Amino acid sequence: MDTDEELYDLIIQPGVPRTIIRDIVNEYDIEIVERKEKINFANMDDDIREVLAFRGTKEVLEIVQDVLNKKLQEFISD
Repeated sequence: MDTDEELYDLIIQPGVPRTIIRDIVNEYDIEIVERKEKINFANMDDDIREVLAFRGTKEVLEIVQDVLNKKLQEFISD
């Protein structure tokens, strides 16, 4: 990954299968990072939790987001 470019994070929602995360990391020029984020679902209103995120350029993360959504849809359909 070229560190001269501005990098962005795409939060990985809790519950995404590790196989999907691994496949995406292996296919695209991104890395996985940990971040602290406010969580607002179930009974965790504004709880701050460690979450995983994909880190990369904006262009790559836009593609990754589409791929992630498609892979999750396929996973749910199976």
